[in-house]
Amino acid sequence: MGGFLIILVVLAAFWLLAVLPRRRRMQSHQAMQDSLEPGNEVITAGGLHGRIRSLENGEVRLEIAENVVVTVDRRAIAAVAREVPAPPEEAGEPS
Repeated sequence: MGGFLIILVVLAAFWLLAVLPRRRRMQSHQAMQDSLEPGNEVITAGGLHGRIRSLENGEVRLEIAENVVVTVDRRAIAAVAREVPAPPEEAGEPS
């Protein structure tokens, strides 16, 4: 009976430490992809940065440079680009 209880505890710990966090990440990634709309600046899984021009039938038309539009699968969008504020510069003399 004691061995069975240990196996149950190990399985429960695995579930809490491995399966639940992965499921949460997948749900948040799916929510991000569902919220995409034209004009969003995104980053693809391949590292391309661009602005969404249109979304059609699971495909995204992405402008990666002026007058350069590529078509990628919607699932290839890894993240919506966010502008990161620059760190404040320290007052004083440069080193």
